Amino acid sequence: MRRVAVASFIGTAIEFYDFYIYGTAAALVLNQAFFPTLSPVNATLAAFSTYAVAFAARPIGSVVFGHFGDRVGRKSVLVASLLLMGLSTALVGLLPGYGTLGVWAPLLLIALRFLQGIGLGGEWGGAALLAVEHAPRGRRGLYAAFPQLGPSVGFLAATGVFWLLSSVLDDAAFRSWGWRVPFLLSFLLVGVGLFVRLKISETPVFARVMDAREASRVPAVDVLRRHPRELLLGAGGMIVAYGLFYTATTYCLSYSTGELGVSRNTMLGLSLIACLFLAAGTWLAATRSDHTGRRRLVLAGSGLAVLWGLVLFPLLDTRQPALIALGLGGALFCMGVVYGPMGAYLPELFGTAVRYSGASLAYNLGGVLGGAVAPLVATRLQSAFGSASVGWYVSAMAVVSLLCVLALPETRERELA
Repeated sequence: MRRVAVASFIGTAIEFYDFYIYGTAAALVLNQAFFPTLSPVNATLAAFSTYAVAFAARPIGSVVFGHFGDRVGRKSVLVASLLLMGLSTALVGLLPGYGTLGVWAPLLLIALRFLQGIGLGGEWGGAALLAVEHAPRGRRGLYAAFPQLGPSVGFLAATGVFWLLSSVLDDAAFRSWGWRVPFLLSFLLVGVGLFVRLKISETPVFARVMDAREASRVPAVDVLRRHPRELLLGAGGMIVAYGLFYTATTYCLSYSTGELGVSRNTMLGLSLIACLFLAAGTWLAATRSDHTGRRRLVLAGSGLAVLWGLVLFPLLDTRQPALIALGLGGALFCMGVVYGPMGAYLPELFGTAVRYSGASLAYNLGGVLGGAVAPLVATRLQSAFGSASVGWYVSAMAVVSLLCVLALPETRERELA
C-alpha cells in the first residue's frame, strides 16, 4: 500500500504540475509571447482561451484512456497518460513565439495544450482507482487522499518554480526565456514518474473482473446507459472545486498583477501560502470522510464556498498582502474540503467494469463546466460589472454543486467489487 500511495501521489503531482505551469504562464506571459498584436484585454482572453482548450480535451481523454483502463488495466494506461502529458508540456517550453513563427506559434500552442488535456483526462481516474481499489474497506478515503494531494503539490511546485525565476531574473529575461524553464523540467519529472509507476501491480478489484471475463466492451456507452444520473450529478458536484481553484489562482493572479498593480513576485508568494490551505483542506476532508461520510463533507465545503465567494474579491481589492492571502487561502481551503473526498466518492458511484470511464468522465466534465470557462467569464464580468460580480459567479457555482450533491447518495459503505 505504501508503494501504491506513492505511485498515485507522484503521478498526479507531476501531471498537475504540468497542467498548472501553463495556467501560471497564461496569466503572466503567454498573452505577450503568442498574441502581441491584440489589445491587452483581448490578448489575456486569447491566452485564457488556449488554457481552456485542454479542458475541452479532457473528456475525450477520459473516454479514450477510460476505455482501455476498463478493458486492459489501470497500470498500463497510467503510464501512457503520463508520457503524453509530460512530453506535450516539455514541447511548450521549446515552442518559438509569435515573433519567430507568426500565426503558427499560437496554433501549435493550442495543439500541444489539446494533447495536455487528453493526457490529464486519463490521469486522475486511473490514479484515484489505483489507490481506492487497492485500499481496504473503511480506509478508502485515507488512501484516496494521496492522489488528491497531487494537485496541491503540483501547484506548489509550479508556483514555486515561477516565483524563484521571477525573483532571480529581470523582467526582460523572464519574459524572453525564463518562463520556459518550468516546462522543460517536465522531461526530468516524467522519467521520475515512469520509474515509480512501472513498479506497481494491477489493482485486485480489476484483476477479478478480468478473471471473470466481465470487462465492458464499450465502457463509455455503458456509463451513459446505466449511470447517467451519477455521471451528471458527479460532474455537477465537481464544478465548485474547479471554479474555486481556477478563479483563485489563474484569474486572481492575472487580475491582481494587472488591474490592482500588485507585483508579480508578491502574488506568486501569496499563492504559495494559499496552496498550503488547499493541501490542509484536502487531507483533512479526505481522511475524515471514512468516518463522517463523503457526501456530508462535500456539502459542507460547497456551503462554505457559497459564503466565501462573496468575500474573496473585497479582500483582494484591499491590495493588502495579508488580506489577499486570507482571501486566496480561504477559497482554496473550501476547494480542498470539496475535492478531498471526491477521490473516493466518484469511483464509489460506479461499478468496477466502468469505474475508470465513469469517474474520469464525471471529474473532467466538471472541469469543462467549472474550470475551462471560469477565467474567461471572470475576465468579462470584471470588465463589465466590477470584481464583485466575479464573487457572485463563484457563489453561484457553489450553489449548483451543493444541489447536485444533495441528489446523490452516501457511498462510503459500498462494496467496490
